[in-house]
This record gives sequence, structure tokens and C-alpha cells, in this order.
Amino acid sequence: MSTLRILAIGDIVGQPGRQILLDRLREFRHEKQIDLVVANAENSAHGAGITPSTLDDLTKAGCDVCTGGDHVYDKREIIPLLQRNDKPPKLLRPANFPEEAAGAGWGVYETQSGVKVAVIHLVGRVFMKPHPACPYATVNRFLEQVRSTTPVIVVEMHGEATSEKIAMGWHVDGRASFVFGSHTHVQTADDRVLPQGTAYITDLGMTGPYDSVLGRRKDRVLAAFMTQMPHLFDVATDDVRICGAIATIDSETGRAKSIERVQVGARS
Repeated sequence: MSTLRILAIGDIVGQPGRQILLDRLREFRHEKQIDLVVANAENSAHGAGITPSTLDDLTKAGCDVCTGGDHVYDKREIIPLLQRNDKPPKLLRPANFPEEAAGAGWGVYETQSGVKVAVIHLVGRVFMKPHPACPYATVNRFLEQVRSTTPVIVVEMHGEATSEKIAMGWHVDGRASFVFGSHTHVQTADDRVLPQGTAYITDLGMTGPYDSVLGRRKDRVLAAFMTQMPHLFDVATDDVRICGAIATIDSETGRAKSIERVQVGARS
């Protein structure tokens, strides 16, 4: 039995999030024998959106595929890169966005050992804007297309509501290898392998500064809450961590063997 280890990294926030990946990710990949890294990058450019240069930073750091979430188009300079339709895409936008939207919602990636991994990026509909197509119907169509290509299938469900993310785990249990949620920046403690062999966690958490409110300066967020007046939510800088989860998967069957939450701090 051959195994594959996939690291999913939670929402990368600004320069601090990018820098800790540049400093620590390759060493961590080697230590944990990681075969593929999937990272949510929708907040990697100054805390909102993605640019070609921030995407380059993440690729240099060791991320194999990045995802964009509902903020994927916040920085317009990323759109030409998405329109190139690279094979496989370096950056995924949600697959349940309109077909006319720039970019691709899924791709197939090959590890150094030659194992193919299919990755799909979805966005939820509860408390999210704009309102996309049904993520559950979208993932069904995706699974039909990739099942003959590889049994190793990764699903990211980017959403505000935990219920939507948990429902996605049950929806694809036994049909996907690894399902994880993103967007809320708070790591959940419900990592487990579901009964039919799918590794699952509701939210990976945030890769960025934890001396903050979801990656933003505490004083600015508190001032906004207390006064109801607008304030600039600058990205914080302290207590920076990589946050995510590692799934160990049987590469022949696509069934998960284990899942482990991880947090990696800066070097002391």
C-alpha cells in the first residue's frame, strides 16, 4: 500500500502569512514528508485578494496549488493570470462561480512520485456574496469527470457557515479523499476520518498573525466595533503561525488513513 500526504494550509493573511511560509514551509514539508500542498491565498495581498507577485511568493515557498475564495478578484491584476488557463492552474477560483468567470475551479496535479491528485475549490452560499451556483451539485459533476483520472480527490469548501461545510463532508464521504473548510480564520477541532474514508475538518484556520482579530490589528477592529464608525483594518504583525491540516491517504484507493491538525510558529 502506497501512501500520500497532503498538507492543506488555511487562509494566508498578508505579508506576515507569506513570510512565514517562505521561512518555514519547505523545512516543514521535508520533516512531515508532504507530497502536495494546497493553500488558500485569498487574503495574501495586503489582507484582501491576490496579486501575481504574492502568488509567486507562495509558489516559491512551496505551495503546489493556491485557491482564491470569494475575494479571488479583489485585486484586478490577478485576472489576466487567471485568464491564461494554465494547465494545471496555479490558482483556482471557486468552481461554482459562473462559467464565464475568469479562471478554472479545479485541476489535476502530479506529485514527484507520479501520483495524480484532483483538487476542486468551492464557495458556500450562506452569508456569502455573490450568490454562486449550488456547491453540492457542482462537486457531483466534478467527481463524475475526475473519477477515471485519479482516486485521490481533494475538496475545499470556502464558506462562512459551519453547517454548509459539514454537509459537504457528508455529501462526498467515500467519494473524496480530503475535505476541508476555509474562510473563517479559526481552526476547528473536529478533524476526523468519516465512516466511508474521507478525511475532514470544518476549518483549517489562518496562516498569519494571531496577535490580532482574524489577522487584523486589534485596536482598529475594537474601535470599529465600539464606535460603529469605519476604520482601516491594517494587517497585524505578531505571533505569526502556519495553520492547517495533514491528511494521509492511500494513493491506490483514495481512502484517507488519518488526519492531523497542525500549527507551526516562527523560529524563536
